[in-house]
Amino acid sequence: MCFSATASFTAGTALTAVGMVTVYRSRGRSELPLAAVPLLFGLQQLTEGLLWVGLDNDLTGLQSWSTYVFSLFSHVLWPMFIPFAFLLVEPVRWRRRAISVFLALGIGVGLYLLYFLVRFPVSAHVHERSISYDSPHFYIAGVLVIYLLATCFTGLFSSHRCVRIFGVLAFVLAIAAVLVSIMTFVSVWCFFAALLSLLILIHFSGPMQAARTDPRERATERVPS
Repeated sequence: MCFSATASFTAGTALTAVGMVTVYRSRGRSELPLAAVPLLFGLQQLTEGLLWVGLDNDLTGLQSWSTYVFSLFSHVLWPMFIPFAFLLVEPVRWRRRAISVFLALGIGVGLYLLYFLVRFPVSAHVHERSISYDSPHFYIAGVLVIYLLATCFTGLFSSHRCVRIFGVLAFVLAIAAVLVSIMTFVSVWCFFAALLSLLILIHFSGPMQAARTDPRERATERVPS
C-alpha cells in the first residue's frame, strides 16, 4: 500500500475540517472530547505529512520533531483519550464502570509507552512505501493486547451505535494493518483509524444527532443480571 506526504496532508486537512464540524455540533463539555477525535486525527496526519517531507528531503530536524509528535499521538494519546472520550458520553452506570476499567488500562499502557519515548530514541524510516516507527520497549505482545483493549474493545460497551461500530472496525483494521506489513503497523493503522473517525461525524449528524438520548433517561437502565 502506497502512502505519501500528499495522502497524509489530504487526509489531515479533510479530518481537521470534519473535526471542526463535530466540535461545533457537540452538546456541552461531556461531548467535546469525542467530537475532537477527528480533529486530533487530522493533526496527527498533518504531522506525518511533515515527516514525509523531512524523510524525502533529508531534513533531520523536521524528521526528529515530527516523529516524536506523531508517536505521542499514536503511543500515548490514543490509548488514554479514546476510552476517556467514550466514558464522558456514556450515561449508563454499568457501562461507565466497564469503560472505566479500559480507561485504567489505557492510562497504564500510555504512561508505560511515554516512559520509553522519553527514555530511548524513537526513529522513523520509509519501508515499502510506508513509514516504519522504531520505538523500543519490552513485552510488545502484551502491550499491544492492552492497547487494543483500550482503543477498540472499549467501544463495545458503549450505548451509542457509532461508537460500537468504531470499536469493531478499529479492531478489524488493526488486523488489516498487520497483514499489510507488521513493520509499518503503527503508521498504516493510524491512517485507517483516522479515516474511521469519520463515524464521529455521523454520530453528530442528522438523525443520529437527534437520536442521542437524554442521559437522564438512559441512566435508569439497570445493570444486567
